[in-house]
Amino acid sequence: MRSCLIPLLILAAILAAAWYGVRDYGRRHPQEVPWTALDLGDPVGRFTGRKLTALTGETRLCLALLDRAAVRYTRLPDRVEGQCGYTDGVRLRGGGAMDVKWRPADLGVACPVAAALLLWRRTVVEPAARRYLGAAVARIDTFGSYNCRRMYGRSMGDWSEHATADAVDIAGFRLSDGRTISVKRDWTGDSKRAAFLHAVRDGACPLFSTVLSPDYNAAHADHLHLDQAERGATGWRACR
Repeated sequence: MRSCLIPLLILAAILAAAWYGVRDYGRRHPQEVPWTALDLGDPVGRFTGRKLTALTGETRLCLALLDRAAVRYTRLPDRVEGQCGYTDGVRLRGGGAMDVKWRPADLGVACPVAAALLLWRRTVVEPAARRYLGAAVARIDTFGSYNCRRMYGRSMGDWSEHATADAVDIAGFRLSDGRTISVKRDWTGDSKRAAFLHAVRDGACPLFSTVLSPDYNAAHADHLHLDQAERGATGWRACR
């Protein structure tokens, strides 16, 4: 009996050490494990994107994260329009943690998109702008977010993520020195502008459920489509 007990005690000790090691790793690297709470101040890790997507339907939590991160925004009234609408809309304002202007100035998005945009601007857009273009980003130009329509404007089929403000289309950027970067004009070629645009597209992929660019199809020739589509347990992501 005693000879059987010793291996079990050794196994229990190994499992306990492994558990404490995993728990300690999660405490030091919360962005790398699935069970820790999202904090918009943490570095981006392998589970950050899934946690951002999971904010859909968790409006109070999402707004609290924006508040904690010092994002300046205005709550939008709930909107119901047939199959379309939103209950977690926010209008982004310049300054604060976001520290960039938006065009149009009244851009409204679902809260999970706003949270992802904050991380994208801070951890991807700004570093890429300084690396490739030697300037900061003063404004991000968009084609808007909310639009009550089906995908590709069809009369039938799945509803677009724009129908719930869970998507935003990025058209270009204005730099602090006055230069403008356009997805339509600058995507192709080997210029620094093209390198910047490809970098911000690639960097958006870990943060958004779907990222579509001019490399995807002609419908996206002039913008980057970023959305937080919910895709169930699989949580598959699209980056093209």
